[in-house]
Amino acid sequence: MISIKTFAYNPFQTNTYILSDESGDAIVIDPAFASPIEEGEFDDYLNKNNLKLVGAYNTHLHFDHCFGAAYIKKTYSFGYAAHPDGIQFIKGAAKQASVYGVQIPEIEAPSIYITEKDTIKFGNSELRILNTPGHADGSLCFVSDSDRFVITGDVLFRESIGRTDLPTGNLDLLLESIHNKLFVLDGNYKVYPGHGPGTTIAEEIAGNPFLKFGEIH
Repeated sequence: MISIKTFAYNPFQTNTYILSDESGDAIVIDPAFASPIEEGEFDDYLNKNNLKLVGAYNTHLHFDHCFGAAYIKKTYSFGYAAHPDGIQFIKGAAKQASVYGVQIPEIEAPSIYITEKDTIKFGNSELRILNTPGHADGSLCFVSDSDRFVITGDVLFRESIGRTDLPTGNLDLLLESIHNKLFVLDGNYKVYPGHGPGTTIAEEIAGNPFLKFGEIH
């Protein structure tokens, strides 16, 4: 069974998820810590729970989801995995972050490229991958069918959806991703978004004010 620990990191309160199972292996999704205090909190959680970090994965490559990539590489000696279509967003990421008053080092390219045809495996667990563009090219969601949850990045939030006014954002494509890839999951699947509190697929089908059978209303 997969355990999930959530941390909200950096000035944008981006959700960083640590997933682990009974094997003691763990992965991080969207390593977004941006200060020594946040890095220490991340390390402490792993150490106190006797977890071995074996992988890092990104739902997409907007800089607020990638703050911790360099720290992962330096501390744990491996890079992160992401969809190749998102590379454009990390080129000049430090300059973009500075516009928001945040200083970060340049973000290296992913060490591994992943798409919907791949599977994430760690310990005794695995996640399948969904290609879900619309918020940004290269957006991915990660699904556990055994534990019935999906990590959605900035595609779907509680009572909201990802913004589409940034480069490569496309509202029609985002709605297609949500309805054809996420809303086909059973309603009791828990949703772990890129920002804010969790929800379920059923709750969003029933009450998301931005969505109604594929249309904005």
